[in-house]
Amino acid sequence: MEPAHTDSTVWRVRGDSGAPLLPATGTGALDGHTLAVKDLYAVAGHRIGAGNPVWLAEAQPQTTTATAVAQLLDAGAAITGIAQTDEFALSLAGTNQHYGTPPNPAAPARISGGSSSGSASAAALGQASIGLGTDTGGSIRVPASYQGLWGIRSTHGAIALDGVQPLAQSFDTVGWMTRDPGALAAVAQVLLAQTGRHAGRHIGEPALAPDPGLKLIPSLFDQVEPEVADAVRAALDAQASPAVERRLESAPVQLHELEGVSPEMHAAWFEAFRIIQFREAWANHGEWIAGHWEAMASDVGARFRMASELTADQEMQARALAAGARRIIRGWVGEGILAVPSAAGPAPLREAAALGGAVIEEHRRGTMMLTCLAGLAGLPVVNVPLRTRAGLPTGVCLIGPAGSDIALIHHAAAFHGHLRTRAPGRTRGIDDKDIHEAD
Repeated sequence: MEPAHTDSTVWRVRGDSGAPLLPATGTGALDGHTLAVKDLYAVAGHRIGAGNPVWLAEAQPQTTTATAVAQLLDAGAAITGIAQTDEFALSLAGTNQHYGTPPNPAAPARISGGSSSGSASAAALGQASIGLGTDTGGSIRVPASYQGLWGIRSTHGAIALDGVQPLAQSFDTVGWMTRDPGALAAVAQVLLAQTGRHAGRHIGEPALAPDPGLKLIPSLFDQVEPEVADAVRAALDAQASPAVERRLESAPVQLHELEGVSPEMHAAWFEAFRIIQFREAWANHGEWIAGHWEAMASDVGARFRMASELTADQEMQARALAAGARRIIRGWVGEGILAVPSAAGPAPLREAAALGGAVIEEHRRGTMMLTCLAGLAGLPVVNVPLRTRAGLPTGVCLIGPAGSDIALIHHAAAFHGHLRTRAPGRTRGIDDKDIHEAD
């Protein structure tokens, strides 16, 4: 029986009376940490619900625990519970027509972001210190941005996805969210140290340069709401401020502007990403969904309808375009860091999201135009939490070379530290004490 205080929009199942759902199996770097595990990961003795109650009812209990979860348990973390996800993870909003929308404590009038929605809310609420999720098209980066959290999408293929229900294998990654960069790094040390790669870096891939600087593509800032563009540009300007040198006794970070590609080519890249994602999602779940259309929520069901109509020829053309995009984006990053707004705007209001329609779909499209870049390139990304001038949570995504995950987290923490040198009236980072201030 669930404790009375359990919020079913956040948790699908939680340990009784404050006890962990599953205790740690070892001791190590994560002693004392607690996990909210997205309802796509196998947890022995429990079913995978994937955000759909009919799927859950037909599922069988898992006999083993997902590799990444087992590694975290071995390192000393305990599982508080299994957290809700947007349906089949094919959403960025955090809304779920079956279970409801989890709260966003950083902006209570606004949606939580998804699809790792329950994990994000659990972390932001302080009900877990680590929100374990997945990121295919932004499902870590978006809720982290909306809720003032640190978040990482790991290098594609760097962390085992054994025991994780797939959405689109070409882009699926393990990711997690925390309230501080120290916890983010601690998880990375556990999960990436066990991949056999030195310091979280693929052998043969470029390392992050010792002084990587920051790269930005000005045209991307034209695609986001002005308050977010201003917040991210102010955060980048703070890195290059002479105040950094005076206060931290280190040289200001060098900012490098890149030309990018034409809006038409960028839109074509996004469309290629969408086609590949949808084709793989249909290959993974289409047989079940085709027999259960009535069990699908209207928004996610509509996306699967579109997925069912895509052809193999469209996928082939999309993969050819995606391969070219991958080369170009990796060339942009090189051995440095590419800074990109985390989302097209602050989290939409809950009332607007409940109505759905063109406004929400346009926000989703605008956000995925940003998030698809790292997805196409298979690169690691860290969301650094920021605030707009109005106090709303937002974020900047720092994209690094493949395998640079651990070093990227350390650079992201330094980036955040530099924000304390900002001039009056400029943007600021976000701290735990800010969580309940906005909206």
